[in-house]
Amino acid sequence: MAKLNQILAIEKGIKTRVYAEFTELHQATQKPALMNGFHKSYQARDEDGETYPSESQKVQHNAGEVLDRVARSLTELFDITATKDWANCTAKADVVIDGRTLAEAVPATYLLFLEKQLNDLSTFVAKMTELDPGSDWNIDPGTGLFKTEPTATQRTKKVQRPIVLYDATEHHPAQTQLITEDVIAGQWTTIKYSGAIPAPRKKQLLARIERLSNAVKFAREQANAAEAPDKKLAKEVFDYLFAP
Repeated sequence: MAKLNQILAIEKGIKTRVYAEFTELHQATQKPALMNGFHKSYQARDEDGETYPSESQKVQHNAGEVLDRVARSLTELFDITATKDWANCTAKADVVIDGRTLAEAVPATYLLFLEKQLNDLSTFVAKMTELDPGSDWNIDPGTGLFKTEPTATQRTKKVQRPIVLYDATEHHPAQTQLITEDVIAGQWTTIKYSGAIPAPRKKQLLARIERLSNAVKFAREQANAAEAPDKKLAKEVFDYLFAP
């Protein structure tokens, strides 16, 4: 069991590091360009048609993996703060939600901290890029990303051909004119990929965060300061919040 002064000596460094990673992920998950990707390939209609190289954009962040990183990072901060708060306080209260005791005898100071973290987490989840509702998505087992069915887009090219304006007569040659037509040259096949979060999943997480936040506020009203040993509470919190 560490002494309080030892906990205070390392708490600031951990908090700075964790908040830096949280902020980085928070900003990244608000950018659709980092959460979405695609792969396009071109097939010419004729064997001697023009060819084009494939185009692709890799998904930089997957919502599920981001939430796992957030849980791992915040777990360290939650637990080090819990240890400090238990040493500083004597009053405690249980955090109970839906009849289930999520954490027993929680100090008032930690409940205040937990309130702030849940508020930040709610903002984080609320601003995450959502899966585009304009497309039909399925999980791709190979990548763990969302994926659409291939869609085809035709590519046309302009071709000139002559038309007869006036037929030839005994005294005058035929009069013709070149016209330009668009003809199909080939097609692009596009598959969209995304690591964005589905809207129902976002609503589910926000509802859980709100319920837990209300339970924490209720517990804080009952809590008193009390001294306590090293505590590990974050795992239970994130097992609940990010459960499938």
